Amino acid sequence: MSTSTSASASAKTSTAAAPRSYLRWRIVDIVVASVLGVAAGLIFLAWNVGYLGPKALLEPLLPGLQGLLDGPWLFAGVLGGLIIRKAGAAIYVELLAAVVSALIGNQWGGFLTLEAGLVQGLGAELVFLLFFYRRWSLPVAILAGAGAALAGGINNLVLWYAGSGPAFTTIYLISTIVSGAVIAGALSWVLARGIAATGALDRFGSGREARVRV
Repeated sequence: MSTSTSASASAKTSTAAAPRSYLRWRIVDIVVASVLGVAAGLIFLAWNVGYLGPKALLEPLLPGLQGLLDGPWLFAGVLGGLIIRKAGAAIYVELLAAVVSALIGNQWGGFLTLEAGLVQGLGAELVFLLFFYRRWSLPVAILAGAGAALAGGINNLVLWYAGSGPAFTTIYLISTIVSGAVIAGALSWVLARGIAATGALDRFGSGREARVRV
């Protein structure tokens, strides 16, 4: 009777603690999130220059369409959230990537780069929070990418495109959300699954899920 009661109480305690596991960061979580952030920051640096050519083509074609180029700056938070699966991971990885971009130098300046990273990471983070850090499917990843794009797009409209007309605002927001959903969302989900399939993420829920699928 006592043993049964004790086992039952232990099970209840374990069950109650499980939902809060997303709040507890391990050393390995911090290390891997940091590696992801630095790697993403280097990709940001390349895209800071690489996007100029496509932008020169898209802007005259249809003002606002340059929002299609925003995705590569949005993927870090989504990828970090999908792999680490802890509260704050999306913000941490996206912000760290922005720090790397700011420290090495870019055309927007340090403060605005960090501010953009924080806003974009928050946009993705809120989507993961909406699902209580329990759903990591493709649709959720797409929504997280779109969330990062929406937050970042509104931020850009306020800071860089103030006074833009309704047509530009609409085209830009739709374009950046599409880019965020596809590049930052869907492609990050595919990338996370690919990394997990190698066994590199076996200490993470994302890696263990990949092993179960295999």
